[in-house]
Amino acid sequence: MVMMIEPIDNCISALKKERQYDEVIYTTPDGKTYDQPTANKLSLGENLIILCGHYKGVDQRVRDSLITMELSIGDYVLSGGELAAAVIADSVIRLIPGVLNDESSALTDSFQDNLLAPPVYTRPAEYKGMTVPNILLSGQHLKVEEWRHEMALQRTKERRPDLLKNNG
Repeated sequence: MVMMIEPIDNCISALKKERQYDEVIYTTPDGKTYDQPTANKLSLGENLIILCGHYKGVDQRVRDSLITMELSIGDYVLSGGELAAAVIADSVIRLIPGVLNDESSALTDSFQDNLLAPPVYTRPAEYKGMTVPNILLSGQHLKVEEWRHEMALQRTKERRPDLLKNNG
C-alpha cells in the first residue's frame, strides 16, 4: 500500500495557509538518522509537520515536492511512521522551555555533549548495604560536577565509545 499524493498535498497546503512551518518531516527508514543535535535544532523552531507513511510509504512525489527533512529513528523497519513521529515529538517537546520542571535538566541528558549521562542517585543514602557515592553527599558543587563529568566519560567509554570518536 502506497499513500497517494493528492490527499497529502491537500492537507499540507491547508495547514500552510494557517501558519508557517519550519520543517515538513517525513519518517522513513532511509532518512537521516535522528539524533540529539537534530532534536535540539528542531526545538528552536515554531511549527513542525511530521508526516508518517504506512507499509510501503508515500508516493515519491510527496517526498520530492513537499518534504523538507527525512528522518529515521534507527536501522529497522516499523509498520508505519507513527511511533517514529512520537519519538521525535517527545524528544523535541521536552527541550522547549517550560515543558520540564527544571529547564537545565534537558541540557545534562545523554547525548547533549556526546556523552552518556552519569549514574543518578536519590534517598536514602544507604540501602541494603548499597551507598550513594560520598562526593554526592558532600555539598561541594564543583566537585560533584567534576565527578558527574568523569562518570559520564567513563560510562561512555564503556558503553558507547563510538560517541567519543564523533568528537574528532
